[in-house]
Amino acid sequence: MNAIEIRDLSKSFRGMYAVDHLHMTVPQGAIYGFIGENGSGKSTTEKLICGHLVPDGGEIRLFDRDYTDPGVRVRVGALIENAGCFPGSSVYRNLRMQTINLGLKDPEGEIRRVLEIVRMEEHANLKFKSCSLGMKQRIGIAMALLGDPALLILDEPINGLDTDGMRIMREILVDITKKYGCTVLISSHILGELEKIATHYGIIRQGRMIMEMSAAELEGRARVFTSLKTADMAGAGNALRARFANVREEGGYLRVYDVDDTTAIVDHLMRCGHAVSEIRKNKIGLEEYYVELMSGKEAE
Repeated sequence: MNAIEIRDLSKSFRGMYAVDHLHMTVPQGAIYGFIGENGSGKSTTEKLICGHLVPDGGEIRLFDRDYTDPGVRVRVGALIENAGCFPGSSVYRNLRMQTINLGLKDPEGEIRRVLEIVRMEEHANLKFKSCSLGMKQRIGIAMALLGDPALLILDEPINGLDTDGMRIMREILVDITKKYGCTVLISSHILGELEKIATHYGIIRQGRMIMEMSAAELEGRARVFTSLKTADMAGAGNALRARFANVREEGGYLRVYDVDDTTAIVDHLMRCGHAVSEIRKNKIGLEEYYVELMSGKEAE
């Protein structure tokens, strides 16, 4: 069973499509990285799934049921834009008010549970306005986790966080899926961080899904390249281009793409009078794959 199945979904504003006949599949138990430039339709799609907006057409199914079904709506938690907390109230009081809104049977136990998940047990009495950005994001996730949802939808939860904040957020999201079996749909511009945790990806452009793939499929599609340095980068680059089809100078390195034999590269440069001072084999990561896909190079 899939956690989310979207078919032919559309939403327009003033005659212009924000979501344009979108198709999307999120497997149950996945951490699904939802990727696209600003204005591509990510947030609108998430708001449609959450029921915050009404679609013009198409179908949204959650756990094989229509997304408007009350029985499935209670299984969805979301953090879109901000946590919606009262600044002058404590972390605990904000969570307590939300448990009342949700009508939860064991509010104290549920608050303890979500605070433990987001590593905020020791900060329950801290006022929300006194919390750091990272803490506020984690409180927002705690609010979304109240009631033990099966699907968690997060809009840019790691933007603006420092290195330690992003590490903690990664650990929390992995715990949510592995320990609690929750499916996570997360949008983010920080693709290097997303790549560390996502099991599946969807890439959207101008309201349309242009690529869906698993992390394993990305690994299989990622192009291999050898990066190296020499004393004469320009001369070595010319020598390599005479022998190999795809050579670029990027980030202070010469990159030779789609060649698995590093010995052949070094031997060729040595015969041409260029000694290699540094060499390593790499694969293109999510960020570079995304850039190449957007530019049309990935199809080459």
